Amino acid sequence: MSPISPHRRFRDPRCTKYDFLASVLVRCPGCEKVAHVVAGPGAAGVHGPDLFALRRLVCPNCGVAKERSRAGVVLHRDRHEPATDPYFGVRLWLQSETRHGWVWAYSLEHLDLIKRFVQASLREGIPWHDHGRKMTVVARLPAWMQQAKNRDEVLRAIARIHASPLRT
Repeated sequence: MSPISPHRRFRDPRCTKYDFLASVLVRCPGCEKVAHVVAGPGAAGVHGPDLFALRRLVCPNCGVAKERSRAGVVLHRDRHEPATDPYFGVRLWLQSETRHGWVWAYSLEHLDLIKRFVQASLREGIPWHDHGRKMTVVARLPAWMQQAKNRDEVLRAIARIHASPLRT
C-alpha cells in the first residue's frame, strides 16, 4: 500500500466563514468591476476583525465608496441564487453556477481552501473528542460539493472563478 501524497490529503484547518470576512471581493454596484468590502478603522477584535464593526465598500475603478456601521449581518443565502456579501448585499465576485448550485467564496484564500478540500482524495475532519471548532467552513459545505462524483464539476467551477479577471 503506497502512502497518500500530501497534496491529495486535506486536514481541516478549523477556519470558519467569519475568518474570511476581513476583505471580501464583490461586484461594484457602480461599474460592475471588482471592488472590496473591508473592515473600517478600529475593527480588529480579540480573534480577528469584529463581525459587526464598520465596513467600507471601495471600488478602485470608479471611485464608489460606501460605509456601513449597522449591526445587521446577513449570512444565510439560497444555494440556487447568486451569493452576496453579508454587509452591503452586493454580489460576490468569486462565484460560478453549477447544475447543483453556486460555488462561491469571499476571498481568494477562501476559494483556495475550498479547492484544496474538493480535490483531496483523503479528507481528515476534526475528531469527535476534540474540543476545538467543529462547524468549520469545509464541514458546512453542501453535500453535493463534498461528494466525489461531483469533484470534477466543482473543480471546473473553481477554475472558471480563477479565470475571471481580478483587475483592481
